[in-house]
Amino acid sequence: MIQLLQQPWPWYVSGPLIGMMVPVLLVLGNKAFGISSSLRHICAACLPTKLPFFVYNWKAERWNLFFVGGVVAGGWIAASFLTNGQPIAINPTLLNSLNHYQIQENNSMVPTAIFSWQSLFTLRGFMMMVVGGFLVGFGTRYAGGCTSGHAINGLSNLQLPSLIATICFMIGGFIMANLILPFILQL
Repeated sequence: MIQLLQQPWPWYVSGPLIGMMVPVLLVLGNKAFGISSSLRHICAACLPTKLPFFVYNWKAERWNLFFVGGVVAGGWIAASFLTNGQPIAINPTLLNSLNHYQIQENNSMVPTAIFSWQSLFTLRGFMMMVVGGFLVGFGTRYAGGCTSGHAINGLSNLQLPSLIATICFMIGGFIMANLILPFILQL
């Protein structure tokens, strides 16, 4: 059984399992699947402010905080105890592309040449972490939810705004990966 958990799962198994979270949450508690709203709940719980955006009954949504905590705990458990000891398989084409930008493979899912405390104080690291983080947060708020909320929950509920948001997320991702990222990586 442990060997099954240590191997990557194919998309046709893991995808439907993630997708089944939507009806399970709706049937069991009339809850909507999504992660980005948890930051709002944390701010409403921890920051005693009278900003209208944070004045609501956040306690009714604390299930979402447990859900996010479970995601974090599950990621830690998987990374700590369920790895198979093999190096992470990276597509050779991607590896060549990363080497072109002096980003070396380090058997990690996170290239430390871009995402580390040392690189934070470089122009490239600042652009990737601070500016990128701001744009993701702004886009999530502007779109009324994150990619998981719109693409998984919104599309399964046949919501047109979620379809539009998901299309925009995909277009933005393609533009970023193919046009903007190569420019930033050359900095």
